[in-house]
Amino acid sequence: MNWVLIGASTIARDYMIGAIRAQGAGRVSWVVSGSQERAAEYARQNDIPGATSDLDEALRDPSIDAVYISSTNEKHQSQAIAAIAAGKHVLCEKPLSTTIEGATAMVRAAKAAGVVFATNHHLRCAGSHRAIRSLIRDNAIGRVLSMRVFHAVHLPEGLRGWRLDNPDAGGGVIPDITVHNADLVRFILGEDPQDVAAQMGVSGMGKGVEDSAMSVWTMPSGAMVMSHESFTHPFAGSGIEIHGTEGSIFAKGVMGQDPEGEIEMVTAAGRKPVPFDNHNLYDESVRRFCEAVAGDGTPAATGLDGIKSLQVAMAVRTSARTGQRQTLKYEEIA
Repeated sequence: MNWVLIGASTIARDYMIGAIRAQGAGRVSWVVSGSQERAAEYARQNDIPGATSDLDEALRDPSIDAVYISSTNEKHQSQAIAAIAAGKHVLCEKPLSTTIEGATAMVRAAKAAGVVFATNHHLRCAGSHRAIRSLIRDNAIGRVLSMRVFHAVHLPEGLRGWRLDNPDAGGGVIPDITVHNADLVRFILGEDPQDVAAQMGVSGMGKGVEDSAMSVWTMPSGAMVMSHESFTHPFAGSGIEIHGTEGSIFAKGVMGQDPEGEIEMVTAAGRKPVPFDNHNLYDESVRRFCEAVAGDGTPAATGLDGIKSLQVAMAVRTSARTGQRQTLKYEEIA
């Protein structure tokens, strides 16, 4: 497949370009940035032949099959709609949009055009989380009672900027990290949060947006989920805990972009490590996307997955702002 990168981003440079090129004859032919100068320099550094600040120029290239969107969040909708109108398949970073209506419009447009649309929720591509999901499905710890997600990190300096001071661009820890946690909980437990109660605040980095949040979610099964996100915790570590009637699962260091961490299961029989495959998360996401384009299965995370994770994150923010529990009603995609 031949790709356009929409957004001269760090994640594309560090992860996605390599993942695209790892797919046999996969190649990146264009990078689009708001600045022609930045596009040209990014293209030079990453051996990309085409560089432009004009999205339409790249989309007019008949050899292009797909686009990967990693621009700032408020641009996703218009860029995805343009790519869909040009007949290109779309892999978009989370959150899909700054509004649920925008995300829904993107997915509906892709469905109407007959192109593949996917959300790049990379965590569900990790071998660690897939191993945990299998344990839950196999009833290894009995009925799930609760889950704790701790994803409080120290935002690297190179990723700060708009994430900390620009609500119009989709800044804040909730659209950046809570949306990931929402998708991961949905993926592992196989159900959608029913209602949420939350608090958020500024603990040292945010200027005009929240940099820390905590929330409690109730699942249809009755399980409770506690989720903690922050940009300001340098030594907290990250991971998940899942507690059931017959055991518990403890996973540490599994919330990042690389296939790292460790998992342990504790039952009446004692403690035992849980092995998992350490494949590249982004290679897996792109592989699944390419297979879906070829008519073989679905992407790792669909557009509907992206909408639902955004709805959970938006409910968390609304609850934190209003002090009121929010009940979720999920969008239907006709």
